[in-house]
Amino acid sequence: MHSINCILIDDERLAREELRLLLQDFPDFIIVGEAANADEGIDLITRLAPDLIFLDIQMPEKSGFDLLEALDHAPQVIFTTAFDQYAIRAFEVNALDYMLKPIRKERMTKTLTKVRAEIQQQKAKPPTVAVVSKDRQVFIKDGDQCHFVKVSTISFIQSVGNYAKLHFEGQSALLHRSLNLLEQKFDPTIFFRVNRQEIINLLFIEKIVPLFKGSLRIHLKDGRQVEVSERRSAKFKERMSI
Repeated sequence: MHSINCILIDDERLAREELRLLLQDFPDFIIVGEAANADEGIDLITRLAPDLIFLDIQMPEKSGFDLLEALDHAPQVIFTTAFDQYAIRAFEVNALDYMLKPIRKERMTKTLTKVRAEIQQQKAKPPTVAVVSKDRQVFIKDGDQCHFVKVSTISFIQSVGNYAKLHFEGQSALLHRSLNLLEQKFDPTIFFRVNRQEIINLLFIEKIVPLFKGSLRIHLKDGRQVEVSERRSAKFKERMSI
């Protein structure tokens, strides 16, 4: 059985202790760190790259949602909170689960069974060299809407000022990251920058049409059309072996 590395993030010491006691009955869930606020949590996640975080939503200064927004990629998340008005919002962002405090052992057992299956399935896949592989997820807080987006579902990314607009599964949302940063972070075997303003997911290509002076027009499976600049066309043809 694979171990699952966890971080507990909650501003209440007693709440973290409660989680520790509950997790003692699940030896494959290994607590590798604790944080009392969002900034500490961001530092631990960046350094330790856990499989799972138990995350309080309402914390001083920065919320659990603010923490997720600051990450380049989000681990699997179980929200823990005393405020059930956050429940709908948590499920809107596709968290693995949502547990109300005080947490009952039966509830923890049910949650960890689901989590174990999801994470073990991910660990069974071969790793990639990319910083953010296609099997990872990013968290996007766009106005009142929050999303966990699996990278493999992103078909197209465009630059919008200091933001990147990600298109995924018929939806779109603004991520406070530059296109240059996403080009560096996302799997280069899957994502290709076709021009100064746009990146595409190569798995979503439906048709490639040659244009004048060596440039190309790409038709994506979602109906979108993008043009590969003349400067990028040679590299694109090399990548696609055409």
